[in-house]
Amino acid sequence: MDEVMPFLENVLRGKNVPLERMRAVAQHYELFGGASPINSQNRMLIAALEKEFGADGPPLPIYWGNRNWLPTLSDALRRMARDGIKRALAFFTSPYSSYSGCRQYREDIARAQAEVGPDAPQVEKLRAFYNHPGFIEPNAANLRTALETIPEPRRDRAHIAFTAHSIPLSMAVNCDYEAQLLETCSLVAEAVGYNRWRLVFQSRSGAPTQPWLEPDICQHLTELKVAGTGDVVISPVGFISDHMEVLYDLDTEARALCEKINLNMVRASTVGAHPTFVRMIRELVLERTSPETPRRFLGARGPSHDVCSVECCLMTPHHASA
Repeated sequence: MDEVMPFLENVLRGKNVPLERMRAVAQHYELFGGASPINSQNRMLIAALEKEFGADGPPLPIYWGNRNWLPTLSDALRRMARDGIKRALAFFTSPYSSYSGCRQYREDIARAQAEVGPDAPQVEKLRAFYNHPGFIEPNAANLRTALETIPEPRRDRAHIAFTAHSIPLSMAVNCDYEAQLLETCSLVAEAVGYNRWRLVFQSRSGAPTQPWLEPDICQHLTELKVAGTGDVVISPVGFISDHMEVLYDLDTEARALCEKINLNMVRASTVGAHPTFVRMIRELVLERTSPETPRRFLGARGPSHDVCSVECCLMTPHHASA
């Protein structure tokens, strides 16, 4: 627990988040023994990908760097430099384009490269994967499993709430975050043959006076109950693993609300280390190392770009206190 506040200070540095809000979030970690689940989840994903590379190639080492805690990006780049790595491909653990999900990662990598110095490797990002079959298919499988837990006579009347992390509206207008999310939701819903769904948001942390993407998941759940819905499946497609914002904001806070208002809630799993998702990461690497590899995607938007433009996913000075 003594590491939680320093971690949150790293996450929220430069952002106008009140200290009392930070302390409230720190209390969430107390429910889970003071440990974030994301490090163990990253280790599982890395182990699965190393096994995938070992079986089918390419024979590449995997390094891991966090933005806000150990092991840091600077630590990872120093290890690469010591190992003689000159070029690297970066897999960002966010499927979507936004300042915090893409551009900030690139800024953090550039900062870490400057810290390491001239021996730091060149780093190129892999493309956003929100519409890749390897992301859509396991999400659809997990959603189907969740739906099947609802008694069959009620299943057709159940509602699906796809959730993602909210961002300020002023940030959202500078990126394709919401449009990409809507495409993901549509593709997953289509795969399970279901059209009773809505994209909603969770985990906002900014000032109450600043508009963020809505509706909030708890607001949406209340509205569903008022409208006569008896069952809801929450599918957190905005995330790739069951980390703190899934475990607390959905499994704890949203579930408590559903129990209070007598709304049956089922939560679908994230992709985690699903074998299809792991194979997708290998495929994204092969797109860059073997140009003949086809760039697979679903939907109408096409495959995402490899190289971001200078203006991509800007966070303007007006947004800096979000």
